Amino acid sequence: MTKLAVVMDPIESINPAKDSSFAMLLAAQKRGYETHYITADQMFIAHSKAQANVHGIAVRDQSRDWFSLAPEQLTDLNTFDVILMRKDPPFDMEYIMDTYVLEQTDANTHVINNPQSLRDANEKFFTEYFPECTPENIISRNITLLKSYIKDMGDVIVKPMDGMGGNSIFKTSANDKNLSVILETVTQNGTKTTIIQKYIPEITQGDKRILMINGQAVPYALARIPSDSDFRGNLAKGGTGKGVPLSNNDWRIAEIVGPKLKAMGIFFAGIDVIGDYLTEVNVTSPTCIRELDKIYGLDIAGDLFDCVEKDIL
Repeated sequence: MTKLAVVMDPIESINPAKDSSFAMLLAAQKRGYETHYITADQMFIAHSKAQANVHGIAVRDQSRDWFSLAPEQLTDLNTFDVILMRKDPPFDMEYIMDTYVLEQTDANTHVINNPQSLRDANEKFFTEYFPECTPENIISRNITLLKSYIKDMGDVIVKPMDGMGGNSIFKTSANDKNLSVILETVTQNGTKTTIIQKYIPEITQGDKRILMINGQAVPYALARIPSDSDFRGNLAKGGTGKGVPLSNNDWRIAEIVGPKLKAMGIFFAGIDVIGDYLTEVNVTSPTCIRELDKIYGLDIAGDLFDCVEKDIL
């Protein structure tokens, strides 16, 4: 029997109708896997062994009372066949320490995604591997330098490098009297590296989340369309999700990005496409499984475990 653990944020706080980690637990349980649940603060190293306080878990596909936990047990992480690292950002030093713990597991324990690659593939910076796919941008913490580039870029989007869900993202331009305070805020007065991307007007048609399994794209995306009162398409910020088949350009981008993801051991990822451009590569805890499953009758988490069984176990 395959023994699986999911490292995630507290399960009592999730929305089971939308949570992709929950979808993975449901799919693993359906396959007869022995399923376990870990919060990152319960992982540690002692006597050079990666260990954690772990709960066995049973999940139910319902909006209330969606899980049951077995009593906590101290467990050597090497006893698991698969560990899914699904903790949400922020991607801070504690997250990096968590990847170091997971990296201490032996070769028979398969961590998805690869811990070193989680450190290497910053979700904003990682787009720089694919310049043929990305909008005009600058990455820096130097406010004067950022301003000089914004002057020639027109409308831009300002993003912190370690956030998620649309948090602390601004739309601005060189003529915006709030530009200085926006850059001071996001860079924390020039101490935090920030990405500035040229604004893509096609955001009104949706910020498409394309899910990637072992370098291959799921053939449908969730286009997250901004509300009338916001420029951000993030569902957490009031955006509306609409299922769409991948366009020819979406396939082109997926075929460029996919081999790099596979080579780095990034087994499950979500790439974000606005118009013709790749804007982010999400590797920590990409979402939208449940929405796409519901719209198209898919079983994306099941497809993920098909690949795990074929290519890893």
